[in-house]
Amino acid sequence: MMLLPAIVLVVIFSYVPMAGIVMAFQKYVPNKGLFGSPFIGWRNFRLLMDYPDIGRIFFNTIYIAVMKIVAGLFVPITIAILLNELRREWVKRTFQTLVYLPHFMSWVLLSGILVDVLSPTSGVVNQLLGYFGAKPIFFLGSNDWFPYAMVISDVWKEFGFGTIVYLAALTGINPSLYEAAEIDGAGRLKQTFHVTLPGMMPIIVLMLTLNIGNVLNAGFEQIFNLYSPPVYESADIIDTFVYRMGVQQAQFGFATAVGLLKSIVSFLFISFSYFLAYRLANYRIF
Repeated sequence: MMLLPAIVLVVIFSYVPMAGIVMAFQKYVPNKGLFGSPFIGWRNFRLLMDYPDIGRIFFNTIYIAVMKIVAGLFVPITIAILLNELRREWVKRTFQTLVYLPHFMSWVLLSGILVDVLSPTSGVVNQLLGYFGAKPIFFLGSNDWFPYAMVISDVWKEFGFGTIVYLAALTGINPSLYEAAEIDGAGRLKQTFHVTLPGMMPIIVLMLTLNIGNVLNAGFEQIFNLYSPPVYESADIIDTFVYRMGVQQAQFGFATAVGLLKSIVSFLFISFSYFLAYRLANYRIF
């Protein structure tokens, strides 16, 4: 009985909409519906393979997603280790709360803040660069800078949540290991490399393998709120491409085919990541 509401919600919002997959094999006409639109077989998928920019779109998606995964792993681990070294508990808790706050903000709100902060004329970042004699950089309008701006802003928003996960892992390390290392002459840095990191390794491996399933999710909400036509070359990802094709250009069948292909590849990555999590970190869903 406790599970029933959740099961009903999953069926309504996750399984019932899967009937729309049939549009990937149709020339979908809204007024004819799913059962009245003509079937065209694999034509939408052939159009997808022949689309001139599809290779670039897949590359952008994987490139941005991989950078987010790597940076989103390195930064929280580093911050968690540094916080663990703080001896004043109130300082640790205050900093932990401050870095965790952006996690609760939506990208709609944060995008407005980032547009102002990264503005080439009045933005704080470019004003700071100007003090050092650097020329203004149009972070959100340059194909060279846009992907890195997305990665850095995403890490800034989410690293507080990851820090909590790794701080929890640090509490599971036996303090006697640090005492033994100190007796053997190890300083704080050597203790970090020989005690702290090995003790965190199971959760690090687990988080890394689970993130493999997100390699085709580069962050639709973030990029959609921050990109513009001048940076489509480096910013256009699968999800934004599906949005433009399906919603803006009303090519429903073609957009569904793209989304279906992405879902199939993502399913394979997720299955592989859970297999690795089981083999490397003994993590099981059931």
